[in-house]
Amino acid sequence: MQGNVGLRHAIMTIALALAPAPAFAIDEALLPRNLSPWGMFLGADIVVKTVMVGLAVASLVTWTVWLAKSIELRRKGALASQRTRALEGNIRLAEAAERAGDAHDAVAQLIQSCAKEAELSGGVLDDGLQERVALRLERVEAAMSRQIARGTGVLATIGATAPFVGLFGTVWGIMNAFIGISESHTTSLAVVAPGIAEALLATALGLVAAIPAVVIYNHLVRGIANYRALLGDASAQLMLLVSRQRDHREFRLARAAE
Repeated sequence: MQGNVGLRHAIMTIALALAPAPAFAIDEALLPRNLSPWGMFLGADIVVKTVMVGLAVASLVTWTVWLAKSIELRRKGALASQRTRALEGNIRLAEAAERAGDAHDAVAQLIQSCAKEAELSGGVLDDGLQERVALRLERVEAAMSRQIARGTGVLATIGATAPFVGLFGTVWGIMNAFIGISESHTTSLAVVAPGIAEALLATALGLVAAIPAVVIYNHLVRGIANYRALLGDASAQLMLLVSRQRDHREFRLARAAE
């Protein structure tokens, strides 16, 4: 009896020794040790790497445009406000044009365009002059608005496309994970984890690029709208200035006739 027990014990020992190790032990040994973002980037497929680099560049472009346009809007907005306030006083068109000189800011170009039309009209201040001045001011406003908005379109493009680019990286990473499962003939975590991690990293980078781009784009659009309002105020002040000069000349002619 004791011999049978010893025989069964020996058989069980040999069976356990020859049996394959548990799957979780193999997974633990084969799992990648570096699952940091940089480690996942280095271990990613070339397509996923390209997607990640492209999204990183898009994010850099977003913040560069934000910095450049914020500085430009603040500088040009302050100068436009200063010149518009100067037009609110008792000033003549010729004096305003002399103060503007050869400056290239938006309000200075509005003043120069208005003075140029008055010069071409031979100093005749009538309703026709006011209409021509209004047309010139509209054209200058439109040109300055296009100039200040230059560069913001790329933010809209990044905000709209970055999530889909990240999704492409996600799909590609998951495809790699399934290919690894098929080639290794196992569903162990060691085969699946790297591809899934790379896929999730691509998705995260897509959101990191898209969300700030949308927020910054909306912020710049509001700033550009305020700048356009300043140009509208400057144009209105110039129209009032031309109208006042016309009325004053008619008043002097009427007094002389008396």
